[in-house]
Amino acid sequence: MTRKLGLAGVFLISLAVMNVFADRSDKEVVKRVNSIEVVALDSVEGYEKKYRIPDENLNDLFAEKIDSLLNSWYIQNVFEMPSGGGMQDSLPVVSIPDSVYIDRLQAIDSYVDLSFNKTVKNFIQLYTQRRRDQVEMMLGLANFYFPIFEEALDKYDMPMELKYMAIIESALNPTARSRANAVGLWQFMYGTGKMLGLEIGTFVDERRDPVKSTDAAARYLRDLYKIYKNWHLVIAAYNCGPGNVNKAIRRSGGARDYWSIYYRLPRETRGYVPAFIAAAYVMNNYKEHNLQVRYPDFPIVTDTIMINSYLHFDQVSAMANIPVEALEALNPQYRMNIIPAKKDKHYALKIPIESVAEFIDNEDAIYAFKRDEFFPNNEIINPKSSNSHHVSNISGKDKVLYTVKSGDNLGYISEWFHVRVSDLRYWNNISRNLIRVGQKLAIYVPQGQADFFASVNRMNFAEKQAYKKKTPVTKTTSASTQTSADGKYVYYTVRRGDNLWSIARKFPGVSNNDIMRWNNIRNANKIQVGQKLKIQSRS
Repeated sequence: MTRKLGLAGVFLISLAVMNVFADRSDKEVVKRVNSIEVVALDSVEGYEKKYRIPDENLNDLFAEKIDSLLNSWYIQNVFEMPSGGGMQDSLPVVSIPDSVYIDRLQAIDSYVDLSFNKTVKNFIQLYTQRRRDQVEMMLGLANFYFPIFEEALDKYDMPMELKYMAIIESALNPTARSRANAVGLWQFMYGTGKMLGLEIGTFVDERRDPVKSTDAAARYLRDLYKIYKNWHLVIAAYNCGPGNVNKAIRRSGGARDYWSIYYRLPRETRGYVPAFIAAAYVMNNYKEHNLQVRYPDFPIVTDTIMINSYLHFDQVSAMANIPVEALEALNPQYRMNIIPAKKDKHYALKIPIESVAEFIDNEDAIYAFKRDEFFPNNEIINPKSSNSHHVSNISGKDKVLYTVKSGDNLGYISEWFHVRVSDLRYWNNISRNLIRVGQKLAIYVPQGQADFFASVNRMNFAEKQAYKKKTPVTKTTSASTQTSADGKYVYYTVRRGDNLWSIARKFPGVSNNDIMRWNNIRNANKIQVGQKLKIQSRS
């Protein structure tokens, strides 16, 4: 979608504000209920002829965007996908009286008008019945991103409910890219991002930075409100640009109400405000539709470290024991897993809260780890394109044999076994990444971890994709675990500094969502020291 700033040059139409809902007769079919405009859906013919109340299904515009969430690299890596690879989204449409939707919308504390009509209703049904899996993932992501949004909106004294716009923009996927090359949670085009002061370059794209892109979006929305003084028009202008909204206002005779200029707007923008209202509805009423929060498999409680020299995620992962996938999920703005920091230009790195002390204690060692390999002559390069390769020493390592399955490639296999593709090639004399089904590959893993990785041979593809996130463990957790009488479970005693994310990584094949389900936990942040958690082993 195209963003057109030009705020300084926007032609402000100096017409008196018109309210199309003023001076109506008793015969008209629109009624005001607690400041929410409600259209009587069983008798709109007369009113629609005069005001053209929207009654169109625009779900296709946003269904495609929501569906793309499932296929993104980001979502595939931060959620445990169903073992069968399929989603469960095709429920029949359930008829709910309009009065129920209206009552629930009225119960939401919102400075932005949450109107109700057929188009809004269509979007509510899309979210609650047609795209349930995607919405459950967005509910989980909201636990991480909404506090960031709310802090920026509070900073600029903006309505908190504007946070729901990011659901419409990106489905809360910070790496989202539209067909028009709008990027990030707030879907900024290159030019708009640069005008708002975001850095966009080879190694860093701040359109994908949750904190900085949100600050830019809040500033942009603030400037738009200075023009329109109407949040519906602001939301529309954010989508299609002030120029298109101004043209719609002029062609509608100067009306400055979104529903009055509705049919003068581009088709996508016509669905934008109804989709926003529906998102606000769902985020506040998901329990009434039996939607369950599906938490992402990365730590939600984090802290920020300022980096002042070149740093690669692999250095942090190796020395601070943080999986690269977690670093990528928490820091999507770094496009090549490289932080191009210098003494005169620092960058922020988000890491799990429990890893902060270890990072600080080992900071010098982290920067020094394999520095000549990642940054030869202290120059920033893309390690993936380097011709040099230091072969991993196999001395003292255990050998595992893996049989290649249909659909495998060296990239997948390297992730499943936590080794480098270049090492796989060297160990097995592979050229040009060519492998064949049935081929046995020799893989060298740290001593004592052969049993952990041997089970990969017995997994299907979806299970292996989930398994790659698990950190190999030794028997050091026995002091905090007890086995149940039937041997099917172990009971883990929560220790200081634990969270569900760190606990899950102590047990092969277990996710934080598994632990929540087995222990009937609703809020992942409310486990307590000394609490015993039931864990079913999946190794």
